[in-house]
Amino acid sequence: MGIKERQDRERAAVRNAILHAARELFVTEGYRTVSMRKIAERIEYSPAAIYGYFASKDEIFFALAEEGFHMIKRAADDAASTETDPLRVLRAMLLAYYRFAREQPKYFELMFVDRSVPQLADLERFGFLVEMMQEAERAVARCVDAGVFRRDLDVSAAFHILWAAIHGPSVLAIGQRLGNGEDPDRLAADTLDAAIAGLRAGIRTTFIATCTPAPASAGAAAGISGAVNHAT
Repeated sequence: MGIKERQDRERAAVRNAILHAARELFVTEGYRTVSMRKIAERIEYSPAAIYGYFASKDEIFFALAEEGFHMIKRAADDAASTETDPLRVLRAMLLAYYRFAREQPKYFELMFVDRSVPQLADLERFGFLVEMMQEAERAVARCVDAGVFRRDLDVSAAFHILWAAIHGPSVLAIGQRLGNGEDPDRLAADTLDAAIAGLRAGIRTTFIATCTPAPASAGAAAGISGAVNHAT
């Protein structure tokens, strides 16, 4: 192994250690109360050394959020790739979101529950979130085209309704808010199926999405930050 390769590996290892320590501290102590000094102490580094990797605490959060959203995207893509029926594809994508919450609770809590984290308004870095939301809406639209949902369905509103339906059980599961013997996995499946059934029955939606995914623009940036920070 060459010197540069070894240095790159060592730098990557330290970066990962910083991210791991920060994630643990952000979740257990709250993002607002954690300082760069506290993160440095956790991995036994000096604060000055930490700044050599991340310019600020916000930058650490953005790195964690970026990792987390890419995990969700991969999980949703993998789940959808095993199905061909439009409704089954949509359901698989949404349940992948729930499984992410169950398998990565610390990421999920930091990304979707902690209200003190900064907004994601950097389109250059987080523009892929717009594409993720667009793909989710396209999955709803394909259900409309297949006759699963009515033709005049507000696709964006429907996506938000289904997202909310799966988000609730996700938060209840990671927060361990259900009673003894109550299965969060079944609740997630039942809640999602109930929301789908309502849309199939032709219920009239009243929710109006104001952060509908759009091409890269200031409006799309607002959509990203709104979607991430007002998920609960």
